[in-house]
Amino acid sequence: MDFVQKRPGLAAITALVVGVFVGLFLGWTVWPVEWTNARLQDIAPALEPGEKEFYLRSVAELFSFDGDSAKVQRALSGWNGETAACQAAETSSDPADAARLRAIANVITGQGCTDGSAETPAAAAEDEEGGSGLLVTLVIVLVFLVSAIVVVLRRRSAVMEGDLGERSYADVPEMPPVTDDEGVTATPLARFRTSYTYGHDTYDDSFSIETANGDFLGECGVGISESIGTDTPKNVTAIEVWLFDKNDIRTVTKVVMSDHAFFDEALKAKLAPKGEPILARENETVVLETASLIINAEIKEMQYGDGVLPPQSFFERVTIELSTWAKDGDIVDSGVDEILNY
Repeated sequence: MDFVQKRPGLAAITALVVGVFVGLFLGWTVWPVEWTNARLQDIAPALEPGEKEFYLRSVAELFSFDGDSAKVQRALSGWNGETAACQAAETSSDPADAARLRAIANVITGQGCTDGSAETPAAAAEDEEGGSGLLVTLVIVLVFLVSAIVVVLRRRSAVMEGDLGERSYADVPEMPPVTDDEGVTATPLARFRTSYTYGHDTYDDSFSIETANGDFLGECGVGISESIGTDTPKNVTAIEVWLFDKNDIRTVTKVVMSDHAFFDEALKAKLAPKGEPILARENETVVLETASLIINAEIKEMQYGDGVLPPQSFFERVTIELSTWAKDGDIVDSGVDEILNY
């Protein structure tokens, strides 16, 4: 559930790929659809060209023998059988055979075969190729859509106006973690920087926490928690910082609130279920700790917006630096054990 909530784009791509696999491979190859109780209108159009002509000539010969129009109606109605009969008559080299085919077409149309009733051989060939061509086109479209989604997700954190600056960097934290637990030592992993700028209404940055060997430990991120007013762009009054630890059953979240929101008891109570409220202050460090991870989220830069709303009620810009550590004693091989010696 945490994976779906925190990485909805990746979850959607995974679901799409699984759906395509099940639909195209399993549905078409392993467990294909089996028709039962099919009607002539369903079977006849799907026949190969040679089998279809054999079917038409059988109907024509039977009609020439017993003259039963009802049988012809049942055999040709509902799938443009008269058009196929006229096409077969046009290509037949036997005058008697062509006459029989025109006769069954006349039973349906009442006027035999006209110049526009028969398809050309080229058009018929195109119809036969249409089914396989459609399948290839669908596969190409699906591949294109998946590729487009991946590109969009990689760029989803770009700011709508202006430049965010350096979004993340791989150097490890320089100082030991700030934590409430005494005696805790930790191995530094990485630092990430993220910025919210007014107008970026879809702001939601997330970062994968991994060891130097690529082992996945969890995720962290920053996103919009609450806005006030009805204006567009949003007037963001609170931002949430979260930490997901694969070794913990919970996702820790803390809500960084503007001065106005923090001292508004009603708004503060509304946001309380999301996480511990923190008053936004420049250089303030927000500590998030789970079973095996520690994150220090330091507010590096903060600026309030101006407008008709109460003062210090919404952010113009907020820059947060996330420093990550793995607690010593957990199974972590980061390759940076000698960088810090606490």
